[in-house]
Amino acid sequence: MSDTTACHRIGEAARLSGVTAANIRYYEKEGLLTPGGRGSNSYRLYSAAEVHRLRFIRLCRAMDMSLDEVRTLMGLDLGSKADCDAACETLDVHLEHVRARLRELQALEHDLLDLRNRCDGSGGHCRIIEALHAQADAQPRGPAPRASPKKHHV
Repeated sequence: MSDTTACHRIGEAARLSGVTAANIRYYEKEGLLTPGGRGSNSYRLYSAAEVHRLRFIRLCRAMDMSLDEVRTLMGLDLGSKADCDAACETLDVHLEHVRARLRELQALEHDLLDLRNRCDGSGGHCRIIEALHAQADAQPRGPAPRASPKKHHV
């Protein structure tokens, strides 16, 4: 069996790659993966190379890379200096997204610690719940503002 021989049905490809069948279909729809063909019974079939590609996608997604970042990395050549530069640039941009998210999470941690420190368990009422109600009352009235979509989380 060669690397290009499509031999794994979607369930087996999912098991071998650690990617759900639903995500495999999604990655196909997004153009990140093309099944090797279909069997006589019309089942999708995947080669060992495609299973490897799924593992690559899963690894990148586990590092919180966007589909565009994964697509970029998958399109690069291991032996090309220009492609190595493009991979470095892709990772540098991703690192900035990660650093921004870390700052957001650190601010959230600070807010949660402040909230937690409001209550020591003594007293007749919970100061945490009281503070949450006060914050809810301080929120602007009317429809919730839409969060701006983050380009990174495609």
